[in-house]
Amino acid sequence: MSASTGTGLLETREPPAAPRLLGFDHLHWWVGNARHAAYFFAHGFGFEVTAYAGPETGVRDRQSFVLEAGRCRFVVSSPLDPDSEMAEHIRRHGDGVRDVAYAVESAGTAWRAAVRRGADPHQAPVEEETPEGIVSTASVRAYGDTVHSLIERGSYRGCFLPGYEPAGPGRGSTLEVPAAVGPPAGLVGYDHVVANVEDHRLEDWVQWYETVWGMSRLQHFGDEAISTDYSALRSTVVWDGAEVVQPINEPAAGLRKSQIEEFLDYYRGPGVQHVALRSADMVASVAELRRRGIRFLRVPDSYYDEAPDRLGELGRDLPWARLKELGILVDRDPDGYLLQIFTENVASRPTVFLEIIQRQGARGFGEGNFKALFTAIEAEQARRGNL
Repeated sequence: MSASTGTGLLETREPPAAPRLLGFDHLHWWVGNARHAAYFFAHGFGFEVTAYAGPETGVRDRQSFVLEAGRCRFVVSSPLDPDSEMAEHIRRHGDGVRDVAYAVESAGTAWRAAVRRGADPHQAPVEEETPEGIVSTASVRAYGDTVHSLIERGSYRGCFLPGYEPAGPGRGSTLEVPAAVGPPAGLVGYDHVVANVEDHRLEDWVQWYETVWGMSRLQHFGDEAISTDYSALRSTVVWDGAEVVQPINEPAAGLRKSQIEEFLDYYRGPGVQHVALRSADMVASVAELRRRGIRFLRVPDSYYDEAPDRLGELGRDLPWARLKELGILVDRDPDGYLLQIFTENVASRPTVFLEIIQRQGARGFGEGNFKALFTAIEAEQARRGNL
């Protein structure tokens, strides 16, 4: 963009500063049955339903539940109109994360900056004034059919967003909603959100996050680091220097179909592959999740023969027998160690899944576990006949 000067020459205007993000605001899942999805997250993962929108609250086109665990917030929505955009999205992609929403100080300023810096606009800024305060939202398109919404709550003290009403015990609601059962699962916040994109598009999207959002590269893994005898991928982690951490994967050539290719085939394009949630006590969390019926990928028992040596002194006091029993993986980096585990796919299609992670200083992503994890994923692919 340029402007004329007094001398008749063209002066290039610098793009505005990158939007400042305050973290992930929520992840909006578009699903075939929101009530069932809410029940699954509440009963399986210990999320609490805190808000609801639907015909009972004056929202005529969908049914939505807001679920929270620590600082994690999921919204699950299903369409009431079979000809709607949401219904078409679910028909094409199956259940999945449609919107990775960011919290911002000013939705209008952030949206205009993102668009000026190269983002494709999806929804222009909208301000809604309610008795509880003002909310401003906007959104831009990202990879595939995924969007990034920008949420500005300011002094808003209402329930989630306008159109929602409080739900769940102790909130004065008469709405019947799925309720969490048993003790909390110890999930405290987001760690990272992972995208899968097409082959040869990784660098394009890394540069997009750098240019539009001012993010920087935290780590890169080539196909020589993330591979087995059958499949491989390349991955780059971008972040805003604070709370928004987003690895991006693309498939690499292998002897068989990689997990990324399988995702792209079944999701019909790029999308959110998995969401990593932090635990304050990994052993307690995984034990509770298993008690609730959550199923995790299982690595070979031989993994635990060599893992203690790889951890060295850092792993001296770890409960290795318990970690093996629960199937928890362990890795180290120069800053410390981490514990992690991955669920099976949480949708009917072999697409999105969840990761539970606890960091004890480590800033990595479990690269020492890639080989064992890929072996477990490929075992599941083989069971489906897709390897």
